[in-house]
Amino acid sequence: MGCVSTTETGREAETVDTDAGTARITWLPAENARLVLAVSHGAGGGIETRDLRALAAALPAHGVTVALVEQPWRVAGKKLAPAPKTLDTGWRGLWPALAAAGLPVVAGGRSAGARVACRTATELGALAVLALSFPLHPPGKPEKSRKDELLGSGVPTLVVQGGNDPFGRPAEFPPGEYEITEVPYGDHGFAVPKKSGLTEDEAMEILTAAVTAWLSTLV
Repeated sequence: MGCVSTTETGREAETVDTDAGTARITWLPAENARLVLAVSHGAGGGIETRDLRALAAALPAHGVTVALVEQPWRVAGKKLAPAPKTLDTGWRGLWPALAAAGLPVVAGGRSAGARVACRTATELGALAVLALSFPLHPPGKPEKSRKDELLGSGVPTLVVQGGNDPFGRPAEFPPGEYEITEVPYGDHGFAVPKKSGLTEDEAMEILTAAVTAWLSTLV
């Protein structure tokens, strides 16, 4: 069972018990929502990252309810993410709460969260997958590719990748049935260097515009 509370920012937060521990969903509802975008964090941070904040601010005005998902290890205050199998267990356990409104759910996440979304999309009945900063390979080790996870999502998939992401630059991605949008000069966290001439706000506008347009094609 879930427990609903209100955060300091006025957002509605729901805790959900899973076999991996207690997860948390922060809801940013849209009026007359047509779908839910559920996005989780990576292995090195939480839902405060610039890309997740930007999507949460932009999408509700376009009829998309955003659900920011915190995996049980983050809720418990741990610093290190568990094994992928445990991440998948947590995601599966909170999925019924994401789908409770009866709306189509797009599974998403950044980095490790994107991998979870890809691995579980078909079995959970996700409408599509949004993969932010998909870690195609560990930095400096392109031979250890995770392309099979991405190519195996089984649903429409959008990758948004920084142009200088050491976990996989856009040009490194294999051909497949997915779309990819580049945030020029962006690193794994979509930070852009000052010398690029691109501001962080402009980088996030590229990201949110691409996601908004893609979501509009789904429903």
